[in-house]
Amino acid sequence: MGVNRLRSFPTAPASQFAGRVKHNMHSSKTSAFSLAMAAFASSALAEPSSNERPPAEALLPKVAVTGSNIPRIDAETAMPTLVIRREEIQRIGANTVKELIDSITSSSQIQLGSNRTLSDITSRNTSFASGASSMSMRHLGPQSTLVLLNSRRLAPFAMDDDPGMFVNLDTLPLDAIDRVEVLRSGASAIYGSDAVAGVINIITRRNYRGLQARVSQEQSRAARDFRSSTASLTAGFGDASDDGYNLLVNLELHKRSSVMWREVLGQVNPETTRYSPGFGSESTYSHPGNVIGAGPVPGCAPERIRDGLCFYDRYSRLQAQPAAERASLLMSGEKSLDRGLKAFAEVLYASTETRYIESFPVYGPSLLSTWFNPSSGQPQYFIGRGLPKEHPLNPTGLDDAEFRYRFVDANSAFSVRSTHYRLMTGLRGTLNGFDWESAVGTMGGTSDNRQRGLYSDSGFRQLIGDYTVPQDPLFFNRGYRIGQPNSEAVLGTLFPEYGHRGTIGQTFVDGKVSGPIGAWQGRPVEMAAGFDLRRERLTITPSANLAAGDIVDFGMAQTDGRRTFGSVFGELSVPLTEQLEVQTAARLDKYPGFGLNLSPKAGLRFEASPQWLLRSTVEGGFRAPNLTENSNSTRYSVDGAISDPKRCPQAQALATALYNQAAALPDGDPAKAIAVARADNILGQECSRSVPAIRNSNPDLQPEKSIMATLGLVFQPAQGYLASVDYWRISRRNEIGYKSPQDLFNAEDTLPGGSVNRQEPGNDPSFSDQERIDYGVTAEPLSWSRSRFENTAKTTTSGIDFGVQSRTLTALGTLTGGAQATYLIDYRVFSPLRGGYGDNLAGRYNYPRWRGALSLALASGPFHNAFRLNVLSGTKLQGDFYDTTYSDDACLSYGWTIGDCRVRRSTSVDYSFAYKGVRDLVFSVFVRNLFNQRPPVDLRAFNESGGGLIPQSLADVQRRSMRVALEYKFF
Repeated sequence: MGVNRLRSFPTAPASQFAGRVKHNMHSSKTSAFSLAMAAFASSALAEPSSNERPPAEALLPKVAVTGSNIPRIDAETAMPTLVIRREEIQRIGANTVKELIDSITSSSQIQLGSNRTLSDITSRNTSFASGASSMSMRHLGPQSTLVLLNSRRLAPFAMDDDPGMFVNLDTLPLDAIDRVEVLRSGASAIYGSDAVAGVINIITRRNYRGLQARVSQEQSRAARDFRSSTASLTAGFGDASDDGYNLLVNLELHKRSSVMWREVLGQVNPETTRYSPGFGSESTYSHPGNVIGAGPVPGCAPERIRDGLCFYDRYSRLQAQPAAERASLLMSGEKSLDRGLKAFAEVLYASTETRYIESFPVYGPSLLSTWFNPSSGQPQYFIGRGLPKEHPLNPTGLDDAEFRYRFVDANSAFSVRSTHYRLMTGLRGTLNGFDWESAVGTMGGTSDNRQRGLYSDSGFRQLIGDYTVPQDPLFFNRGYRIGQPNSEAVLGTLFPEYGHRGTIGQTFVDGKVSGPIGAWQGRPVEMAAGFDLRRERLTITPSANLAAGDIVDFGMAQTDGRRTFGSVFGELSVPLTEQLEVQTAARLDKYPGFGLNLSPKAGLRFEASPQWLLRSTVEGGFRAPNLTENSNSTRYSVDGAISDPKRCPQAQALATALYNQAAALPDGDPAKAIAVARADNILGQECSRSVPAIRNSNPDLQPEKSIMATLGLVFQPAQGYLASVDYWRISRRNEIGYKSPQDLFNAEDTLPGGSVNRQEPGNDPSFSDQERIDYGVTAEPLSWSRSRFENTAKTTTSGIDFGVQSRTLTALGTLTGGAQATYLIDYRVFSPLRGGYGDNLAGRYNYPRWRGALSLALASGPFHNAFRLNVLSGTKLQGDFYDTTYSDDACLSYGWTIGDCRVRRSTSVDYSFAYKGVRDLVFSVFVRNLFNQRPPVDLRAFNESGGGLIPQSLADVQRRSMRVALEYKFF
């Protein structure tokens, strides 16, 4: 585990600490505690590579610590900071930066809800920002955690997560990282907007010399289709001390395989079928189709015909893991100039592509889609119709004969190509005892997503027919031919390409100065001050057919915004006594649209004894509205996996009755497959359907405000042992956001008119008139929802972080142990409708109380072995007070047990091995989930995101996986 240590020292012996040195360091009165902690920090961590050459400078130099602009020699500041170093990154087994950040116990791996984190694997149908990955701390969302590269901001991803702007972790090279510093408290007084829940500072390798190549491949042992490969080349030239310069170049390539659910369906937990009788089944929406009452359309392969119908293997087009290719280039350098000046520069360029295979579109009279026409602002409805009696494929003689069809010629696919860049250069030096630094740079990126597979509304009317006209004798008998080859021109008209292109750019200039400004009773008083000026622009442009509302059942995003903003900041460190130090900081930020924002901070650091350190901080944080929230921006979205609380319970009861009815029928009876298919349709329509929503920007938004307090204790009982415990509490108000459509539907009866809209009576796709009476259905099907961004919400949350680190010399070698854990005390969201805070969500769905990891590593000569135990506590399926779908009573009404209405505790063990006995060569093996354990069943994710058909946990089918890596140093 990472060391929650008393000093952000590099991994080097105490006599060789790297970093920027101040020769006017603290006097000899530096406390024994600080020196002891510094010695522990060096001894508790691994020795660096011989290629990492720190400059030969002072014994205990000052270094910049995340969360402060004042370089320090003291072993620990008042802020709780976790450091994950290079050797531990390899032991954690992270394959990407996203996996590394998610391993931190204070991070939030949210799957559902408005504060969800994104992964390019799971986001294709849930976000405008597909093809990217984000992170979140303290469950406060990606926008409340600031991600830095070498202590400076990165540009956000060029598309927004409706509406969150976030740094795409997939663009950052893992092999170039020296360490990750995680500040587990807010830091708006130091870094400005977004640093509410914490700061992730990714530090790349410094003063590296040599040439190193590394290749690795990871593969699931249970489902070998899951594969990923990484190759990197790192070169370093020059020595900062001896040669006056150093240049680092890192090139990293990553590739991931595509996996379809059909290939791994046999690995799914057998318990799944107990909750969904339709799981794993084939579909009667097939090619060349079925006319209900007449059987398959001519041309169906004989082996696909069962029960008098033609079946289609839908799992052959359900993708479990999309293919991905990523490339990144990082170059950074430093050059000594005259008069003690140093010039530095950094270039980062990354390109990513994620390729999704989409399901072929289906057609049938029970299908009902609603979406918006942005040009008119009005909802549009697509209603499936049957074949007319005049159609040559309809032998029933009935009008609107039910026709089930799958367009296997639609070429359904979705690809996202993105780029990211940062170019920066600057100078640093010393003047009259003060260190100063200034830089100028530009950064940004693009995201281009292109998709096919949904109908063009105009193309459908032209080639198939106007679905609003009843008894059209030529319906499905125009330009498109059922079950026959169709020309590219026809398919291009019916299924055109559509998508969005996003472009973001920032230019900046910054500067800071730090140094002693005096003394307090003989102890130096340190200060830092600086400024940061930025110009930002964001454009998100939809394709013409999306802007015209021509793509059925699809949303649209449009943004055109730009702004200039800046800040000034100051920081002061005053040692009041030998044991007590006060740290203060303040920052003034100015964004257009609202006045100056002040973010203050105060911290105390008290060394109660040589073994005990008390620390505490209180600070104000803020998040400025992003350009999608308060500039010219509109979102017409189609939110999937919506469960209608007024119709889903009845739909589940009806579907259960249909499944039971089908089970009682003999094989070969066409009514058997029809009953199962209808049950699937009903569940999809009422418990996991897509519903459109309008979201508007708001130019009058004010910044979010927060107050965070921490109180911690660090204890060193003996040399080589360190423990810490930190309480934290965050109160965030004036939150910018909107209720998600699911939240709106859950609270429908308490909302003003127009927030939730239902269809007019008379067109119920799920229930017949008699079934509405039998099952007590009184509400009409959902139509759409409307919201806009507002400063209405507030949240309060608190918890405790625990950390333990030890290092012991044994007869077998050096034994290193560590533990990190986060306990969530409470998490509450204010409800204006309720007039108070909702339920405590700690222990509810997506808010586990405990998350922890325990590690043990043994270095014995050339052999390195390590184990890591990961633990995540269980939760209820229920969300806040208005979530009645997954209350205990509701679960029992579904025929579930109380245990079924829970996500049980999850545990897994990882193992890593490295052999360094061959000169310049390192062979390593990492085994994820060593004991091949399945994750707990999550019925809510299975029902809401998978519709009862698609498992939502890749870990369930991947289970144990192994990565083999080779690393070779040429010189």
